[in-house]
Amino acid sequence: MFPYFALVTAMLLWATSFIALKLAFTAYDPMVVIFARMAIASLCFLPFFFRLLPQVRYRKGDWKLLGIMVLCEPCLYFIFEAKALTLTTASQASMITAVLPLLVAIGAMLTLNERVSTRTFCGFALAMSGAVGLSLTGTVSENAPNPLLGNTFEFLAMVCAAAYTLLLKRLSERYPVFLLTGFQAFCGSIFFFPVLFFPGTPLPQTFIPVPALSVFYLGVCITLGAYGLYNYGVSRIPASQASAYVNLIPVFTVFFGWLILGEQFTMPQYFCAALVLSGVAVSQHSIPEPSVPPLIPAAQTPQE
Repeated sequence: MFPYFALVTAMLLWATSFIALKLAFTAYDPMVVIFARMAIASLCFLPFFFRLLPQVRYRKGDWKLLGIMVLCEPCLYFIFEAKALTLTTASQASMITAVLPLLVAIGAMLTLNERVSTRTFCGFALAMSGAVGLSLTGTVSENAPNPLLGNTFEFLAMVCAAAYTLLLKRLSERYPVFLLTGFQAFCGSIFFFPVLFFPGTPLPQTFIPVPALSVFYLGVCITLGAYGLYNYGVSRIPASQASAYVNLIPVFTVFFGWLILGEQFTMPQYFCAALVLSGVAVSQHSIPEPSVPPLIPAAQTPQE
């Protein structure tokens, strides 16, 4: 049962990450926040690096898969998510994450030759219509200056997350999942470090407790904790089944967004959110195979 417990805990932590990012962005530049969380996670991982290194079973050509994996997540994923959360609310962004299981299912069909039913495609269409409606009905506010564009960036982040999940499933057969988690954090630190020197990136000048603690929380509890738990779950159960737990993120985030940030949905947005969750539920519902009546054995001739 531990893989399932790990996945539920990871989803709970990921839901709080939307809130923590919004709080951190109130005081610090998004790219500074992303680099800082990666650097903190990398430092926390160092004591475990040499203990896990002997367990590596490198296969020729794996560097390509590892490179694409970290390019998808954390590199491109966090760029899109950082942009998203500066333009839309945490609650709306979290609703877009509900399409991830459907993207993983479609990706598995294209790359792993897994069969995807018509019901899954119908559910995907229903969820996407809800996501589009959620974006179009979003109202401009101080916390969400451009909900449509922000939710589009969050959808692109989910495309990256789907590719990451499929690659992780393959690589976890040969590499410890916690080592892959630390590898992500280390590569993310290198990727985002040059951004600190861009002319348009203001560096922190003062220590502001709540945003600063939010960054520390993102580095330790989310980048290492949530990703470590999720990677462990993906390595133990099918990727499509593990990704279905992402459906818990919107539920948790809407609650935390209301409790901490005071975010609320309008009635049309509640309807669109219901479409997203309904589409995911439809896609996950399996159709039982028709039962085949047992063969009736031929009548046997009585033995004399």
